[in-house]
Amino acid sequence: MVIGIPKERKIDEYRVGITPEGVGLLVSDGHQVLVEQSAGIGSGISDHQYTTAGAVIMMSEEQLFEQAELVVKVKEPTLAECRLLRQRQILFSYLHLATHRDVMDALLEKNISAIGYETVQLPDGSLPLLIPMSEIAGRLSVQIGASFLQKQHGGKGCLLSGASGASPGHVAILGSGVVGSNAAMIAIGLGARVTILGEDHRQLQRHQDRYGDQVTTLIANTAIVQDTLCDTDLAIGAVHVVGSRTPLLVTQEMVSLMTPGSVIVDVSVDQGGCFETSQPTTHRDPVFDVGGILHYGVTNMPGVVPQTSTRALTHASLPMI
Repeated sequence: MVIGIPKERKIDEYRVGITPEGVGLLVSDGHQVLVEQSAGIGSGISDHQYTTAGAVIMMSEEQLFEQAELVVKVKEPTLAECRLLRQRQILFSYLHLATHRDVMDALLEKNISAIGYETVQLPDGSLPLLIPMSEIAGRLSVQIGASFLQKQHGGKGCLLSGASGASPGHVAILGSGVVGSNAAMIAIGLGARVTILGEDHRQLQRHQDRYGDQVTTLIANTAIVQDTLCDTDLAIGAVHVVGSRTPLLVTQEMVSLMTPGSVIVDVSVDQGGCFETSQPTTHRDPVFDVGGILHYGVTNMPGVVPQTSTRALTHASLPMI
């Protein structure tokens, strides 16, 4: 098969669909791999590394899309990329079509096979291509939230770890899955006071067993979420529903009860977000203010650590490719 790896067009997306090591394995299996010129630069990968692995460098995305039978990307295609797709091509990428109706319509019009990384499931129900990016986004959410809590970034001036004579900050995590568990790990490691809210009692029990009195676990309902947010410095949206829009768990009224200078990092914003006040943002302009509460809504969070993300994604995606 002819496999094409284009350069990502989403704003500030520095990941690439495959590493040179992945290219080498595909070529050794008899496939031809086309890589667009400079596609890997953002991830620290040169064209020379790709050619050494056996790839053919294409000078333009038009050439690549024209020749490829299978197009392997990271993020959902832009409308311009959709126009380059050909009938009966296969597109393999994160798609998140619940919040990209225009992309969905364009893909349907092209009559191609589009497979969303985020919906590929194993027999046990796990999501092997979503897990590595969820791990990274969960860990980043605390790192990013801690930064925006600093006063010069518009936050309240809270250090999550606290200090001698000063209490630690409170991190509330909505969701107890992969994103939530990784956010909790980092927040606990920083010394924050951590609450995980979720609907799956077994997941909450596992977190309680792992962290003991370092974490509070609560079954999420409207009253408990509202009470928790009133005393939260950093709230993290970590909810995911396979193939569907994320349910809205936090209303604008509930957000207004948070103390000024608090921060919301809605990791689930690429599926619509679980905060009513969430909106998609970019790495260039990542936050906005709603009633004194800073909101971070970047839809491609792992793209800011591409050397880590590209390698983690290739490890998971290569067997599926």
